[in-house]
Parts: sequence; C-alpha cells; structure tokens
Amino acid sequence: MSGSPANSLEETHFSALRGQLHEAATVFADGPDALEGILVGMVDDVDRAVREPLEIFPVCHHSPASALAMARRLREKQPKVVYLELCEDMAPLLDELRNCRLPVAVQAFASEVDGFPAEWAPLSVVAPITEASAEYQAIAYALDTPGVELVLVDRSSDHVFQWDGRHGERAPEEEPGGAAGTPEPEAALHGEAVGVEIGDLRPRFAELEEHLLRHGKVRHWSEWWHQYVEVPLGDSDHDAYRQVMFLVGSLFRRLAPGDGDRVRVDEERERYMWTRIREHLVSSGAGPEDCLYVCGAFHAASRVEEFGVAGSGSYAISPRSATTWQHGLIPSSHAAIEAQFGLVPGSVSIAATQWAKNLKRTRVQPYRLAGQDGAKKPRASKKAVAPRKAPAVVPASPEEAAADRLSGFLRRPPVLDTLDEAELLGWSVDIVRAARRSGYLASTADAIAVFETSILLAGMRDRAKPTPYDFQDAAITCIEKDSVPGRRDVRRLVEIMMGGDRIGRVGYDALPPLARDVHDRLAPLELKLQQRGVQRALLDLHSSPELRACSDVLWMLRRLMPHGAARPIMGERKLGERSIQESWDLALGTHQRALIELGYEGVSIEQVLEQRLRRDAYGPRATTAGVLAAVEDATLYLRSRRLADELGHRALEVLAAERTVDGAPEVLRRVRGLLAYYRTGEPVLPPWVESFVKAGYAHYCTLLPTAFTDEDATVGQVAAMLGFLFSMESLALSLGCDRAQLELAVAQSRPTDPERTALLWAAQVQLGALSRAELRERCGELLANPMVVPAYPRYLSGFVHALVPVPGLADVVVEAVSNAFGRLPDPVLLPWLPTLITTLRAGAADLAPLLIREAGRIFPARLAALDTWVPPWREVPETATSVAGPAKAADGASRGAALLFAHPGTLDAVAELLGCDGAWASPDADAAGVPGAALLARHPDTAGAWESLLSGS
Repeated sequence: MSGSPANSLEETHFSALRGQLHEAATVFADGPDALEGILVGMVDDVDRAVREPLEIFPVCHHSPASALAMARRLREKQPKVVYLELCEDMAPLLDELRNCRLPVAVQAFASEVDGFPAEWAPLSVVAPITEASAEYQAIAYALDTPGVELVLVDRSSDHVFQWDGRHGERAPEEEPGGAAGTPEPEAALHGEAVGVEIGDLRPRFAELEEHLLRHGKVRHWSEWWHQYVEVPLGDSDHDAYRQVMFLVGSLFRRLAPGDGDRVRVDEERERYMWTRIREHLVSSGAGPEDCLYVCGAFHAASRVEEFGVAGSGSYAISPRSATTWQHGLIPSSHAAIEAQFGLVPGSVSIAATQWAKNLKRTRVQPYRLAGQDGAKKPRASKKAVAPRKAPAVVPASPEEAAADRLSGFLRRPPVLDTLDEAELLGWSVDIVRAARRSGYLASTADAIAVFETSILLAGMRDRAKPTPYDFQDAAITCIEKDSVPGRRDVRRLVEIMMGGDRIGRVGYDALPPLARDVHDRLAPLELKLQQRGVQRALLDLHSSPELRACSDVLWMLRRLMPHGAARPIMGERKLGERSIQESWDLALGTHQRALIELGYEGVSIEQVLEQRLRRDAYGPRATTAGVLAAVEDATLYLRSRRLADELGHRALEVLAAERTVDGAPEVLRRVRGLLAYYRTGEPVLPPWVESFVKAGYAHYCTLLPTAFTDEDATVGQVAAMLGFLFSMESLALSLGCDRAQLELAVAQSRPTDPERTALLWAAQVQLGALSRAELRERCGELLANPMVVPAYPRYLSGFVHALVPVPGLADVVVEAVSNAFGRLPDPVLLPWLPTLITTLRAGAADLAPLLIREAGRIFPARLAALDTWVPPWREVPETATSVAGPAKAADGASRGAALLFAHPGTLDAVAELLGCDGAWASPDADAAGVPGAALLARHPDTAGAWESLLSGS
C-alpha cells in the first residue's frame, strides 16, 4: 500500500503523523525506503479502518480494556445488529450461557468424522468466554436487548479443519521467560480441543517480540501488553481506543514472517466474515450505521479485496463436510485458557482483577445475561437497556471519527494514581498472610520489604507505578528463600491472591440430555454432584434395594469416564458376583467436561456404552481379547444377552483371522471366566461359546508348533495357549474335536529355548508321553551338567509358567527348586540366586502364590521338625502289587474282596442298571472261587495286554 495520501481528508487528519514517521524513517533507515512503507502503511491501515461505514470494533482476547470499551460503546451507540467473530455454527448455544457460571467454553464436537481422516477423530473446537472479555459484553447486550440481532460471521467448526489440517489454529507456544513448573489439573479442562479466539494479538515476528520485551524491561508478552497497552487504554476514549488497536493489529500484520499457511488461513477468515456480513446486510435490509462489527484487531487491519461493505472481491464459501457436529458448553478456567493459547500462567487472573478495577474506577455498568449464575439482579427491566430516544447519540461524522488520536496517545506519559500505593500496601499484607498459611516464615518486615522492592523494581524498569508482575517478582525475592515448605510456591500464591484460577460451571439446564439423566438417576444419593471436589457416597444395597439403580449408573460411569470421576472404594462387580454394600468417591463436578462430551454420543449412558462396545469389537484394530472383554462388559453392565451373543460371534470371527498369539493370556483368562459364569448361571452354554471353544482348540493346535520357535512369542503366551488347550480339552472333545490334533502339535514342537523346552516337557507329561519320574530324572541331569547350570533358572521359569496349563506339576517345580538349593555348592548357588529371583519375579509373579502354597504343604511347619524331615521325592516307594490277582494281607486274606463284600449295594445297583444277574460268593471262599479271579480266567487277553504294557515287552 502506498504511503501517499488518498484525498484531502487524509492530509487534514493524519498528515502530521505521516510527516513524523517519514522523518523517523529517514533518520533510522538512512532513507525513506522499506521502513517508511511499513510505518506510513500502518497509518493507512488505521485510516482505512476508521473510515469504514460499518463500525469496526477491534478487540484483544480476554482484554479488560477491550471489554470496558465495548460496554461503554454499546451503551452509547445501541446498535441493532452485532456481527461477532465467532464460529457461525455456535450461535444457537449462546443463550445457554445464562445458565452457566463463567468462565465456560462453547464447544463443537464430532466423535465420528466423514470427510476427514479417521485418525483425526474425535474433532473438538472450543471458544472460551470470560466475563472480562469484549465478546461476552456483546453477547449479553444482544441477547437481553429487544430488537437486537446477534450474527456470528466467522468460519464454521467444520471449516476450521478443512482449512488448517489436523490443528486449525496455531499450537500454543511457550512464553519466553514463562514460569516453569507442574501445570494445574484445571489446565486440562479443554482437553485436546482446537481453540478459537477473538483477537490473537501477539507478534508473529520473533525478533520483534524479543525487541519489545528487552526494551520494555519485561519477561514475557503478557506483561508487555499489560504495561504498555492494557493499562493506558483503560482510560482512553472510544476513538483513541479504536485507532490504537488498529495500529497494533497493522504493526503485527505487516511485520509477520512469511508463514504462508497461516497467512492464507487469516485471509480466508477475513474474506469469509466480510462475505457473511454483506449477505446479512442485503437479506435483512439493515443499514451499516446501525451495525457493529466485533473482531480481532489483527483482522481489523485487513487488506483483502472483500474488506468493507463495499468490497470488490467475490468469495465463494466452500460447503461443509458430511461430519455431524454436536454443540455444547463445557467448563473452562483461567489456567485452561492460558495453557491453550500460550499465555503466561496468572495473566488471565490478573486481567480479571484489572477488569474489576476498571469498573470501579470508571463506574461503567457492564452487561450481564439475565439469570447468569453469580450475576446481580438488574435494577430495572429490559427497558433499561432498550434503545433510548433521548438523549440520542448523534453518529460521529467521518471527519470526526477519522481525527488523529494516535499522536496524543503515543506521547502521553503514564500518570501515577495515588490509590495504587494503597493497593500495593494491601497486596503486600495479603501475600504475607497467604505465605504464613502455606508454611513460610514471613513477617511484617517481609510485607514492608515486598512493598519497597515493588516500587524499586518498577523504577528500575522505567515504570511510573508497580504492576502486578513487579509485585510478583518482589514477593518471590523477599519471601521465597531456599525452599518451598508447602504445596504452592510464592508465584502461585500471588496468582491466587490476584483472583485465583476461576473455574466455570455449566448449569443443569444447559447440560445435554445424557448428563441431566445421570444427575436425575443419582438423585437418591442426595449429593451435590455439580460441586467440584470429591464426595463420598455410601450404598447399602441390602437394606435399600432401590439404590441398585444408582449402583448400575456408577459402574457404567466408571467404565466410560476418566479415572477419578467415579472410583469405587468398597465393593466390586464381577461375573456372577454382586456386592451388598458399596462406597464411592465421586467427582462428577470436577470431570464435568467428560460427562458433557458423553452427551454428544447418545441420550443415555447405556446407549453410549453399547456404541463403544460395538466400536471396540468391530474396529479395524479389534483383537480377540478385546472383543471378549466387550462381551464381559455387556454382561456386567448392560445385562444384555442379545449384545453378548452378537459380540461373542464377533470374537469367533476375529479369532479365525488372527495369526499371532499375542493375546493368548488375556483370551484364556476371559474365556475361563465366561465359561464359569455360564456354567453356573445358565442351563446350557450359549452356542457362540461352544463354537469358540471348538475353533480355539483347532486354532491354537495349528499355531502351537510355530509359537514354540517364534522369537516374538513369549513363554507366557505359549503357556496360555497350552492352558487353553488343556483346560478346554474335555469340552472340545465332547463337541467333536480330535485329541490327536493336540498330540501331533506337541510332537511337532521343537523348541531350543530353555524356558520353552521346560514348557514342552510339562505338556508331554500332561499328555502321557513323559512320566513324572522321567521329568525328575531330566531335572537331575540338568543340575549335574556344569554347562547347563547357568541356564537352570530359565528352565525353572519355564516350569513355573507350565503351572498355567498343568497346575498339577507344582510339586515337581518345588522339588526342582529344592534340589538346586540342596545340591549346588555356594560358589555356584550365590551368583545364580539373584538371577533366579529376578527371573521368577519378571516372568511368573502371578504364579508364585501357587508355588508358595505347594511348598507350605510339603515342607514342615516347624523348624524343629526340619532336621528329621525327609522330602517326599526321596522316600523309598513301596513295592508295586501284581496285577495278576488281588492284593493279599499278611494273613493271606483278600483286602479288596472284603471291601466289596462289606458294601455290596453299589455293585448291585450297577448290575441291575446293566441287566446282569448273579449271586455273591462267600467271603471265605478261596481265591479260585472269587468272581474276580474267575473273570480273569475267563478273559485272559486283557490281563496279558496290561502286563505287556506295564513291563514294556
């Protein structure tokens, strides 16, 4: 843009300022070249904006000076249409602000996307609103004043992601010199939402920001803005305020670096807003003189062709995607706003304090929505804010509106207010009192030191009066010595004293239907659920059965909401088990945002839970273990047999498609639990369970040989596969599976790893291919081989894992460990012991209790008995009796026959069932007359086969 004047009016009003800037450019740049183009171009931007027929009101986000100027201008001008820079799809929700306590954020949320990449989901856009903001003043005026229309003209939430990719707005940058430390929990109230703000006034040129901070003798941008813009603008008139904000916006715009994407988005937004404004002016017939356009100062200095009601550009707004957006209000806080928009901690609290001071000093009456939580009742009806007939405000002429107010404002020195000394003294006393409560050894002398140091720091920084940031530095210097005795340091105490981190709350009437339904269903608990903090709920389900409905809601909330929202202290919910008493810690008020976002997914928590279970089961990353977990949750929380059966069939499909054994331990655990539940609570097993056992038996038999040699498969996963095969074997065989498939799979397994080798031996013992005596012999050979002794802990780890499929080997494992301690010498045992302990702890911590119980059963309970104790595996076995005839007592009597003759009723019942007739022989009969011996003589082939099998011949 050229620096030459456009007409005689420009020469009249801004010629003096242009001349000064021309001289400055000549002196500092050795010639009126590029610098003059920037400086004079800034004046042209200001002149263009103030001459626009539609009054542009530039603002800075969460600026008390902007809010004060807005409240004052609205009462003077009484516009009939207010155009606001805010996402146009958020308009229907603004009236619900009256049911909330500020600060809150207007949110657009989409859990499922259509037209965007699936990995972006969920999409969230928030626009935080505080009372000390110009946009809230405009909203409150428009909604509570009859005949006034509020029109949101900024891009929709959908266009935020259309234009800017994954994150539509600039990610918050770290403030130079910002306070380090752990962020407050309230800083996460917005989650990962993209923030939309009015008036992003911060230099995009890093060198410019560094120059301003260094010469302004401040630490961060928030402090510079407060000192050099915020405080001076608090006492300026409307025209001076507008021109200064236009100038600042033009400065940051012209000195922005070449960030092509961001500049493109800024210009797209400006074209979008001016196009919407012109469309509304044409459709409504409103005159520009009766309208007010509220936008950020950065956008007010726009140079796009569409600028102004007479803009020449033709801009076509692209259609929205097919994504379905949900809108609502979520609680916000000062810390959340600071964290999301890259502001220094405490700056929004200081702005709130400055807003209260400005109102008290200027006696300007701000606008507040009728019925606003925490707002005072209006003294008059809506007629008090209706357009006044007399005295009418005469619109300023273009010449008066464009009069130069910048020169006087820029040359005006700050004036020290005597009330600031009293305020500073009060701050000094309050911070010492707060420090004492937090454990600091502060005294009256420290209050005096803080007062004097604040004045000293302000003087060293060329300031007429100490700012809250000077006071904060002085308090840290004088009070915080070597360490922080409590939870909060002095910096945080100053922030709290300046107003604290105010946290908003969404009222009951503004909540989505799901959140209101949750509050209604938990009403019998008689708790203040909207209150922040943790509340204890006691449920005696035995004496008050009506509380079971509350218990169901709480368990579903625990499943759906973040940790800490609903935390059970006493009581549990498992398959087949129900508690008779429960105790809960509830913090629904603290996690109100999460509850509201649940309302975007459905109208009841049952519907949301069912949708999430289906999404987990049918998602592209669904696993068999995850689907079985969904089946268990559907049974526990929803008691839906229909949904459980549907998800069970889905688990069967996922199992058939899996080619790894990563989830085998979890599959085993959940299948065992579901089988136990259905066997005890149902007359027959569901069809999907039977199909799952059959398919799982064949599936794991197929994968078993590969898993034994696969380096990616852990020994725990292989043990879980064997556990599934052995524990489900009887059911699988009854359903038609073939045991030969398992025997072949074990026979084809050839592990080389010590852990898996031990696991294979255990499987062979279970199948009968290896006897327990042979397994003990192999363990003894391992201990006798010096080359294998270092790897013996890994064999033991394999044996411990083998307790999953073969729990009957617990005595063999205890024997193997005991033999190691008994046979190995100390030089070998002591270096080996830490490896054994770490191996068992890392690989089989959950199986150690089984070993401990078995050891407690085998070993003597008292120390005195240990000297005479003989391990069971060292006892001499008794001579096996012959299978050719019944065992004989010392006197030659038949002991087995005596038992049969003593209790003949059992055999009589079996004989009758089989249709056999016969008479009992006398107990005194000799061996030849015993029916058993006669049976052996009648069928000798059976006895011969047994003899050959046992003798090995």
